[in-house]
Amino acid sequence: MTTTAPRLGNALARLLILAAALLGTLLAGAAPASAHAALTGSDPKDGAVVATAPKEVNLTFSEQVAMSADAIRVLDPAGRRADTGEIRDLCSGSVVRYGVGLRAGLPDGTYTVAWQAVSSDSHPVAGAFTFSIGAPSQTSVALPDKAPGGGLVGTLYGIARYLSYAGFAVLVGGGAFVLACWPRGASVRPVQQTVVRGWLTLTGATLAMLLLRNPYTGSGELSDAFDLAGLKTVLETKTGAALTSRLLLLGAAALFVAVLFGAYARRTDPKEKKDLAFGLGLGGTVVAAGIAGTWALAEHASTGLQPGVAMPVDILHLLAVAAWLGGLTVLLVALYRAPSVERSAIERFSKVAFGSVAVLAATGLYQSWRQVGSWSALTGTRYGQLLLVKIGLMAVLIGIAWVSRRWTQRLADPATPEAAEGAEGDAEAAEGAEGDVEGAEGAEAEEAEDVEEAEGAPGWEEPAEAIDPERAAQLARQRAAVATARRKRERDADPERAGLRRSVLTEAAVAVVLLAVTTVLTSTEPGRTEEEAGRATSASGPAAVPDRPVDIRLPFDTGGVDGKGVVRLSLDPGRTGANALHIFVERPNGKPLDVPEIKIALTLEAKGVGPLAVAPDRIQTGHWSASGVQIPMPGEWKIQVTVRTSEIDQTTIDKNVKIG
Repeated sequence: MTTTAPRLGNALARLLILAAALLGTLLAGAAPASAHAALTGSDPKDGAVVATAPKEVNLTFSEQVAMSADAIRVLDPAGRRADTGEIRDLCSGSVVRYGVGLRAGLPDGTYTVAWQAVSSDSHPVAGAFTFSIGAPSQTSVALPDKAPGGGLVGTLYGIARYLSYAGFAVLVGGGAFVLACWPRGASVRPVQQTVVRGWLTLTGATLAMLLLRNPYTGSGELSDAFDLAGLKTVLETKTGAALTSRLLLLGAAALFVAVLFGAYARRTDPKEKKDLAFGLGLGGTVVAAGIAGTWALAEHASTGLQPGVAMPVDILHLLAVAAWLGGLTVLLVALYRAPSVERSAIERFSKVAFGSVAVLAATGLYQSWRQVGSWSALTGTRYGQLLLVKIGLMAVLIGIAWVSRRWTQRLADPATPEAAEGAEGDAEAAEGAEGDVEGAEGAEAEEAEDVEEAEGAPGWEEPAEAIDPERAAQLARQRAAVATARRKRERDADPERAGLRRSVLTEAAVAVVLLAVTTVLTSTEPGRTEEEAGRATSASGPAAVPDRPVDIRLPFDTGGVDGKGVVRLSLDPGRTGANALHIFVERPNGKPLDVPEIKIALTLEAKGVGPLAVAPDRIQTGHWSASGVQIPMPGEWKIQVTVRTSEIDQTTIDKNVKIG
């Protein structure tokens, strides 16, 4: 039984719908990705209550960030600026810290610190926290609810990032496919158009990213894309320099494409063609590596652990992706638009793809170790989860590639013209009604063949006055129908080639989703950094019992008469800021016990704060209280209670509690 190829439109539509569904499932619930750098500490800390106004506010980050002149803003309870606007670089060694001075004479109340910066891997980061001077108060400051890099600008920037990766893969992989696998493809117009479109896509996406960079890392307003002052600022950053370098390298890539599809395609002398291919291969590799380097320079590879090793590895990874997926795209176009592609060319690409997969496995393993760092981060962070999705898609893609390789082994080279005519006849017999030109097109095609035979007869010439525009248009349609029918018969005559087309088309659909996952992955905070930031935040003392009174019970024994009992202590609301303290002293039987003296001390040993002495007032028998007890920062506090039951009998008891 002869296998025929599916119609391109139907198969492509089904696979694109599947790819869109997979992509939508992946991205539907995705919030704007957090970036690589994270705030690991501040002074004053979030929620802290300080007795007097500090001279400045300091922020500590997990890695280097770029700070603008307005990157840190401190707002008083009324929403007015309380800082001097002068950002100070306090970095020392591996510690990344920036600060801003505060104005003198600040009144008591709650202050809001809003900050925004750009991580060294090019992604914007932002956040806000509060601290209080004297005592907490109401504040009129409304914090923005839009995440940095979000909104319409963030969406457009993300699309441009995806298109830039896709354009790079088609440009580099397509050129490599022609040079290394199918030199004759340099003169095939659909192949030329595909590679040129890859160059146009990458160039357009790079220009869009350059214009959107200012609002993406700043205001988030699309109109700021045309702010020349903002564009100038972008050009002075590391990312701006990388995008500008990419545009310059794309100029060299345009020259490569022109020579490949011009002088190289026209060469007939084997030696000259081989020499030119060597030069194009060498120059193209340098340009492709340079373009890949613009990503390595500006994104995850340039920061964090082992950047000197990570950047070359990242370049190799990108080149391997381009050689595989870009070559796959051009092969797909060749199979559908130029069915005469030789089996030897497909076999050579199969070897290139195998080598690319080997490079991807090695470089991907290193990148995974570098960015994830632990098994818990692999499953417990968004980066690790996306990485697992990418690995799964790679496995699917390799499986489909294996199927394509099996079809390639059964593939026959395109037949000679004489044999092709016989194959056409066999194909027509096998495909039945589908092999005939349908409906009116079939009639027109037959008529056109008769016309062609008549035109080819000696002495035939249609009088000029007999040719009218309507007849000319009809002849053009007839010739087009004949050409379409002939191409279809040639394409469907080889069932192995039809199977190969289907498997390569499926590979391309999965590759679309894989490229989308990779794009999201490059803008997501690595798992290693997320876990380190989480540990640093935990070490600073997060709230454990927020907005709930702290109630503790402490038995005591001073050794004298009436020396045994229980102290019940309540701290309300049990968080940073002002608290109301109540102490109840009871006998073992639960009745109130009046003691000559009771003292309280609070100590945060992890930060070296305290002891902070509290002298409660006696309210009634067995009941003491103190108002306005200040807890300056969250953490695990040790509460010490000293009970004196006589002139000489006293004891000190303590307990650790977590205060938010």
